[in-house]
Amino acid sequence: MIPVTNVAAGIVITYRPVVVLHGIVASDASMAGFVNYIQTAHPGTQVLNVDGYNDLLSFVPMWDQMKGVQAKIKSFVDDSPDGVHMICYSQGGLTCRAILQSFQTNIHTFVSLSSPQAGQYGDTDYLNFLFPNFTKENLYLALYNDLGQDVSVGNYWNDPYHQDLYYKHCNYLPLLNNGTNPAYKTNFLNVKQLVLIGGPDDGVITPWESSQFGFYEDNSQTVADMKSQNFYTKDSFGLRTLDMEGKVARYTIPGVVHTNWHQNQSVFDCCIKPWLD
Repeated sequence: MIPVTNVAAGIVITYRPVVVLHGIVASDASMAGFVNYIQTAHPGTQVLNVDGYNDLLSFVPMWDQMKGVQAKIKSFVDDSPDGVHMICYSQGGLTCRAILQSFQTNIHTFVSLSSPQAGQYGDTDYLNFLFPNFTKENLYLALYNDLGQDVSVGNYWNDPYHQDLYYKHCNYLPLLNNGTNPAYKTNFLNVKQLVLIGGPDDGVITPWESSQFGFYEDNSQTVADMKSQNFYTKDSFGLRTLDMEGKVARYTIPGVVHTNWHQNQSVFDCCIKPWLD
């Protein structure tokens, strides 16, 4: 929070502005209740609920979404020299993370709300809709090629049994995780606090630990923790540095399904509100 001196009224407490971004197959309207949580807890808070890449447009390639969202939030962020909080849900968390790695920003706290930060490898309703003739075991055939990379999900589909094809064809998440551009790490380290929220009953993010940068070991469905991932041990984009500096908070909340994270008052109160104070 930012104290502002007012001669007539004394000290008035204001709060950093907040950017909110929705998830896949959704829109800014789906985050209206979440915005209300913020403004009820902290009256007067400026909130930019990003209107873009709504519904089926959320399947646009991730780099295009990143550039479009960055353009929509740039003036809002630039007009807040004391910093802005960014709360991004589901696929939106990967969009926001790419912004943080690609640009110099003054984002203070980045809350990643049930976002597949280490990738996705699981059957879901929307994948069954898009690819009715595929399952997770063979979906790599549809996604690890030029056509598949024109679908957002393909940009972070991480098949532990076909890692060679993942690194060869996937043109988004491996680049972010492996720090292929030195600026990705420099820019990411500008974040003052990273908050990672997920839980075992999510039902969509697979494995659910991906919401906290954990993922399957190669050729296995045994999950390795964030600290065992190559991008962490090599500090490829600065995650280990942030963690060692005490700037990474992980929350594991049971009993919450994927579509309810942003509609759960208890999740907001315990895991998000304290970082907005």
